[in-house]
Amino acid sequence: MIIFIHGLISSGQGFKARLLRERLPGILTPDFPGDLDERMAKLEAILAEENAPILIGSSFGGLMAALYLCRHPHRVKKAILLAPALPFHAFADAPPEPCDVPVIIYHGKQDAIVPLEPTRALAERVFRNLTFHQVDDDHMLHETVQRLDWPALIAP
Repeated sequence: MIIFIHGLISSGQGFKARLLRERLPGILTPDFPGDLDERMAKLEAILAEENAPILIGSSFGGLMAALYLCRHPHRVKKAILLAPALPFHAFADAPPEPCDVPVIIYHGKQDAIVPLEPTRALAERVFRNLTFHQVDDDHMLHETVQRLDWPALIAP
């Protein structure tokens, strides 16, 4: 199972969700309304019976994916995080224990919303199996997500 977790002011019908449904048929792109606790409760419920999901999270959704995989490292196959909001207090104030889940991050050099270096530092501290791509893009990563080979990214 593959699930896309959208950002704070987006939805399961936004640009990235539509693009991913096109490139990865069968991907789940649910809406996550509410605050972080409400969103995490919904994610937990969706993934309760799933074994080895692949999480794709964008911005605040990247934070959610990171929190989920750190809470359940034995249950997640891989995470692809797009400009993840790791510097948000829920992650940065008490970083989780390091984990070995494969994590791929794409973060734009011109990101004016989520700072690149604090994100990289937190990611390197927590994710022992990390591939970090610094790309020539902004926070939305519109150019980057269109160029990525999504089927190859989700392959084992």
